[in-house]
Amino acid sequence: MRTNSLLAVLALAIIKDVAAFPSKQSSGNDEGSKKSHNNNDKPTKSSSHKGAPSPKPRPQPQGGHSNSSSSNCHVTTYDAIPAAVSGCTDITLDGITVPGKSTIDLSSLKQGSKVTFAGRTFWEHGDANYPLVKISGVDVEITGAEGAVLDGNGACWWDGLGSNGGVAKPNHFFQVRGVSGKSCIHDLYIENYPVHGIMVSGSSGLDIHHVTLNNTAGEAPNSRSNGKPASHNSDGFGMSSTTDSTIHDCTVINQDDCVAVTSGNNILIENMECLGSPHGLSIGSVGGKSSKLRSITSSGEHSANGIPSADNTVTNVTFKNSNVRNSENGIRIKSNENTTGLVQNILFENIHVENIFKYGIVLQQDYLNGGPTGKPTNGVKFKDITIRNIKGTATKDAKNYYILCGKGSCENITIDNVDITGGGEKSTCNFKTSGSFDCDGGFQ
Repeated sequence: MRTNSLLAVLALAIIKDVAAFPSKQSSGNDEGSKKSHNNNDKPTKSSSHKGAPSPKPRPQPQGGHSNSSSSNCHVTTYDAIPAAVSGCTDITLDGITVPGKSTIDLSSLKQGSKVTFAGRTFWEHGDANYPLVKISGVDVEITGAEGAVLDGNGACWWDGLGSNGGVAKPNHFFQVRGVSGKSCIHDLYIENYPVHGIMVSGSSGLDIHHVTLNNTAGEAPNSRSNGKPASHNSDGFGMSSTTDSTIHDCTVINQDDCVAVTSGNNILIENMECLGSPHGLSIGSVGGKSSKLRSITSSGEHSANGIPSADNTVTNVTFKNSNVRNSENGIRIKSNENTTGLVQNILFENIHVENIFKYGIVLQQDYLNGGPTGKPTNGVKFKDITIRNIKGTATKDAKNYYILCGKGSCENITIDNVDITGGGEKSTCNFKTSGSFDCDGGFQ
């Protein structure tokens, strides 16, 4: 079992590496990073995965920002934000204190707008379900000035239940919806967010990089959490119904998924540091989602024929060159029981896992939010999945590997060059994969 002291030591190591954060990094709008990601990629030499990703050079100004009045565009009070959004394309939000039950609404940004958070942004308490920040737009840039901190004041809401009940609380820190063109979110330091971190839906062409999500304070129990970590469901990054997008060079210290892709196409996740994230790097859960959002093409137009059953399909997703430490699961693909959907063309490669206390690698088709059933169903298909070059350690209470497929619903799964050791529970796999993987002799 993980302990608070171990988490604190590991968190300190990460924080020291990003102590100068947020320093400006490259913009990351590199067309090469948004090519189709599939299982035919050649494996690269695995790095040692020590510490946080190395900083990249500062970005050069993109130009094209013009303001009607620069004084109105440098905002220091919450009430002045709407006027800046409607009248400016280069906006600075400097030291904003946000009233309780209020949202920084950036959902009507002009095309090509840039928003910079400066100083300390702080959200006051208010019991309700609402996003702390809303973001939409075409070719938009959201970033942080040197030394800026976005403090979600999560301790006011943390009760050990997250989005599963308890006090009404802000469900998303960043609600990113309908972003398109060549947009980016970068160089942000976010701490103490109430529930979910940066949730992206219905978007395309988005590059997220050099963001730190630090919920270390939520690991300790409080008077309302019954001995459990006070923060719960604090997913770092989530993507749904999103295409042609990347998340890279980010650090997540939290109490749920580091990154979870629940639907979407052509997504790249790389160079991630995940610490204390119970569910590591995840696909799913897939299945049972209602079609509230359509996928969006890179031109910003909604595509009715884009991804079949878009909210229940994950295709062409790559996770690579990342670390998962002190986590319940290392890498995971999960589908909800008695639902339909598709997970296809998925690649996990060059990932280091350390001190995993449930499953090092897990594929399961029996998921329920209240706990898996142990009885897989076959409505969600897992096809053309490659897992390779995964190394690391698990604890004595963990299984190194666990695969639970429904009848006929797993196909063409290749696992090669994996070496997770230390798990004291016997690995079990009810589906015979291709490659050198032998499930520690646990194929059933």
